[in-house]
Amino acid sequence: MPQSPLFDRIDRGRPLGALVLGRAGLDLYPVEDGGKIAEAEGFTSDLGGSAGNIAVALARQGIATALLSALSDDPVGRFVQQRLEGFGVETRYLQTVAGDPRTSLALAEVRAEDCEVTIYRNNAADLQLTAGEAAFAALAEAAVLIVTGTALVANPSRAATLALLEAARRSGTVTVFDLDYRAYAWASARETADVYGMAAEYSDLIVGNAEEFTVFAGDGNGETAAEVLAAGAGRLTILKRGGAGASVLSPDWRIDSGVFPVTALKPYGAGDAFMGGLVAGLLGGESIEAAMRRGSAAAAMVVSRRGCASAMPDAAELSRFLSSHAMTFNPTRS
Repeated sequence: MPQSPLFDRIDRGRPLGALVLGRAGLDLYPVEDGGKIAEAEGFTSDLGGSAGNIAVALARQGIATALLSALSDDPVGRFVQQRLEGFGVETRYLQTVAGDPRTSLALAEVRAEDCEVTIYRNNAADLQLTAGEAAFAALAEAAVLIVTGTALVANPSRAATLALLEAARRSGTVTVFDLDYRAYAWASARETADVYGMAAEYSDLIVGNAEEFTVFAGDGNGETAAEVLAAGAGRLTILKRGGAGASVLSPDWRIDSGVFPVTALKPYGAGDAFMGGLVAGLLGGESIEAAMRRGSAAAAMVVSRRGCASAMPDAAELSRFLSSHAMTFNPTRS
């Protein structure tokens, strides 16, 4: 079965490989692995947030990457920007928000079972993102635009995200929609379905798990919804199945991919690592099978490490892992 024509459209000659749109924030972890937040004697810090993590994952794979987000004009916002720059992410398109909005804070336990994650997103600064001239200039420089679902929660970020997705079609930028659905952030299931539906119309590749795809499903069947969305002209979907691997769906074929078994230290970060590895592979000219394998390997590495952004492997680490570890089964195409 030939490679999807979608990937032939990627303009790898652009200055930016990827522009990632969404939230970045401060993560805090109890000092001791296995410790509970409520009992912590101290915390260590890291860069976090879905878009921030994806941007770092791509940059550490050698992809020229910029983050489009809004940060609060305070020490937490400056922490996030400095960490992004330290990881090699381009930050010139970041917007700074004065006043009450604040950069997100997440507290997460480093434990595989009974792992609590508490996220503070009251009046979140990233939801103040606007689509000004600089944002559209960044879009024109990028081969791929990756948007994360939390950017659609409220205006002005929602309007900016939809405007940039629409503009990407005109500029020849391939669009990737990471569903990143968090029910607590939305007023209703109907509102989510309507807004996600608009974003999906402008998306070339949609990535999520079965629970996230239920946003589009009137019958609650996320797998069926992923298949229906893949029937759109030129669009692909990737259905993540956790420990059971992932499937890429098109109108004419599907690919089922395995996983790399590891001992997990914590359950979060895998989806962001998968996205970074997947898109890095596609930007590097790999087949969809190889890119899925790269994303799965990155996900396995991240759940076996402490932290999120700092856990993302660089290109050399990922190559060593791929050469020394086997998937649970060989990816197949049908």
